[in-house]
Amino acid sequence: MNKNNCQLSTVNCHLISKSYGVVKALENISFEVEKGEIFGIIGPDGAGKTTLFRILTTLILADSGTATVDGRDVVKEYNEIRKHVGYMPGRFSLYQDLTVEENLDVFAKVFNTSIEENYHLIKDIYVQIEPFKKRRAGKLSGGMKQKLALCCALIHKPSVLFLDEPTTGVDPVSRKEFWEMLKRLKNEGITILVSTPYMDEAALCDRIALIQNGQFLKIETPENIVNQFAQELWTVKGVQMSKLLNDLRQYEHIRTCFAFGDTHHITLESNMSTVENLQDYLQTKGHLQVEIKPTKASIEDCFMELTFEKSESYD
Repeated sequence: MNKNNCQLSTVNCHLISKSYGVVKALENISFEVEKGEIFGIIGPDGAGKTTLFRILTTLILADSGTATVDGRDVVKEYNEIRKHVGYMPGRFSLYQDLTVEENLDVFAKVFNTSIEENYHLIKDIYVQIEPFKKRRAGKLSGGMKQKLALCCALIHKPSVLFLDEPTTGVDPVSRKEFWEMLKRLKNEGITILVSTPYMDEAALCDRIALIQNGQFLKIETPENIVNQFAQELWTVKGVQMSKLLNDLRQYEHIRTCFAFGDTHHITLESNMSTVENLQDYLQTKGHLQVEIKPTKASIEDCFMELTFEKSESYD
């Protein structure tokens, strides 16, 4: 890894691994995050996202590898790191019996600051929850809890903000508002690492790392990941979608086949079959009104393709 890049990076990981018994949560994770980036770690539950964030925020130790945040070693300088990062865990962890106002005040005092000192950072968020400032945190809606947790994570003006699945379980409107907040925080010079299982949120990041089973599949800009999708991708739709999925997967020249909303996305083995051959096959299986159309890959398609390629390399 280039030493000059290490000095410029706000977050730097080199060959981080962590296991829980026989389960490998992380395996040789290496990446860098530049100052002022929104860096997304995208993957399903159990992929290792939370473990990685807990290592970088000094809550647990890696089994091997090294990591720095703002140039500080996560093991040797953990006290300093805790003063300069904000962390919003996936599970709501504020004081449920304290009011909105009391929670903010507690976090401000922990970091030896005040709500007034860094109010400009939380103003756009706080004005949305201010009408409920006397309400206990445990009585807030999911979206309001999210906003309060973000305010508490920002109250000491962190240089790096870690957000672990911040929009899980939140309604679509609140999700949209949340990402608009993150863009404003980026403009304040805050580096943001955000993990999410929602593939559609990947496009809102500057760069992303796709993670599965504790390993990074690819690190790139969302646009480049989509542009690097090398297969010809097709959508297939019919009357009996469940039966159609099973029959597609039984077709000898199908390369990949996954259910995507109200369609199935497929790739075919190169030079082994045509769409016309597939249409004929599906007719013999009794499928009527089948539509097969070319489509452009999404981040989710790219994730599934990379997962497939990785599983093929093990065979």
